[in-house]
Amino acid sequence: MKRWIPMMHVAGRASRQAHCDLPEGTYERECGREGFAGPATQFHHQHPPTAWERFDGPLRPHAFDLNRLSPSSGGSSSSGDPSSSGSHSSSGGPSSSGGPWAAPIILSNAACQIRMWHKQGEMPHLARNIDGDQLLFVHSGSGELYCDYGHLTFRDGDYLLLPRGTAWRLECAGPASLLMIEASNDDFALPDKGLVGRQAIFDASILDLPAIDDAFAAQYCEEQTVIDVKRQNQVTSLIYPFNPLDAVGWHGDLAPVRLNWRDIRPLMSARYHLPPSAHTTWLADRLVVCTFCPRPVESDPGALKLPFYHSNDDYEEVLFYHRGAFVSRDNIRPGMCTFHPAGFPHGPHPGAYRKAMTGGRPATDEVAVMIDVRDFLQVHELPQGVERPDYVESWKVKEG
Repeated sequence: MKRWIPMMHVAGRASRQAHCDLPEGTYERECGREGFAGPATQFHHQHPPTAWERFDGPLRPHAFDLNRLSPSSGGSSSSGDPSSSGSHSSSGGPSSSGGPWAAPIILSNAACQIRMWHKQGEMPHLARNIDGDQLLFVHSGSGELYCDYGHLTFRDGDYLLLPRGTAWRLECAGPASLLMIEASNDDFALPDKGLVGRQAIFDASILDLPAIDDAFAAQYCEEQTVIDVKRQNQVTSLIYPFNPLDAVGWHGDLAPVRLNWRDIRPLMSARYHLPPSAHTTWLADRLVVCTFCPRPVESDPGALKLPFYHSNDDYEEVLFYHRGAFVSRDNIRPGMCTFHPAGFPHGPHPGAYRKAMTGGRPATDEVAVMIDVRDFLQVHELPQGVERPDYVESWKVKEG
């Protein structure tokens, strides 16, 4: 078992409490291990840690406008690493049947795949993921989910967690956009909420399960049905002479669940800005999914009022913006996604920092999904115009 080297030291002009009472004229940057759970040091810099002049080389932040992906946008695969690149075809075959496996991969590694799926109407085939648990976040739209376990209605803001091997399909009431997060060769579970107790943030009883109801029974049929099964990023179609979603009942302690961000009651502190890990919603071995929900802004005059600059070099950070104005970002709108790779110091944009620290709004209205992954992510090729190449310049606005 690894033991960190024990030390706690204060050098030079420094505050004694992280994220509070910064020495005048300084900018705090946290350098931490194990996400936000391990040893950490807070530096007090004379200049913002993001005030670079230029970037030379591949290490840089990325911003994607996922609204620009069309339903027919196919992901471009790389042949370098089949464990992370996705080897399915983007044209022809079962993966282009309008189902989830045709959705383009935005980012991936051996432990995670992140896709954006724009869907309308009914899926022509069932889907089944053997590569890992599948988490869907409904950015927009509504409709019905049918799966091995029964029927669930979904709406915007829902998480739909589908255990590995579950056969499922969606009937969308109109256009829908879904963020897809796969825990590759892994499963999603709930985090240990520690001292605040198991009922904090959301009680497990708030999770909804599918039902064997009249709507589910109405879709029983003896018509040919296809399941597109994804295994090792390759799709195989299983053709049945009947609809295999034909269960009349089940019992056990494994099932899909639904959670809406509106049912999350975020942890808050008036005197201290909590780290993102306080908002963890789903947890796998090599990634975490956090949900940022509306909350009051810290009221203590000495406390930081927005996320602190940080160099979290054990994790890569992905943020998907669902709604509202994100407290630490300028010119980011719903439906966009940012990627801050490990080794890249990041934090608030200059305008957002000034506004928050000089008496900005009393509460946030943001809803965002953060995906922190332990292993380096590959950026996949996307259609022209989806990525904003000028994102790296967005921190260069002069102070004052």
